[in-house]
Amino acid sequence: MTKKSIKNRPSPNELDPLIHERLRLGILSTLVVQEDLSFTELRDLLQTTDGNLSVQARRLEVAGYIICNKKFEGRKPKSTYCLSRDGRVALEEYLEILSGLIPDPAQVRKAGRKSINPGIQPLPFHS
Repeated sequence: MTKKSIKNRPSPNELDPLIHERLRLGILSTLVVQEDLSFTELRDLLQTTDGNLSVQARRLEVAGYIICNKKFEGRKPKSTYCLSRDGRVALEEYLEILSGLIPDPAQVRKAGRKSINPGIQPLPFHS
């Protein structure tokens, strides 16, 4: 990662709020490495409920980030999801912005505590 000046660093406000939700990010991240997955496979991989997956997948589908193909196998309906081109682009942009928000760990270690803004108090650690 290259050293970025404060001026060139992205703002958290630039993160796509549609992707930023945990389960929607999980859906897109899973589909970026799998060509397609059934509803059941996604549900099991993401360890969520049918209702939650259904609602979040629908939001991504309405946005054009994923495509849902519905068919019947015998008498049972089967929904299969895949990442759309727009979804892949949106996820790549999201990850690029997110990586720009995260400081380079080597630079942080090198700078030590002297780089912390004195006006910012770190959160107390609670065990």
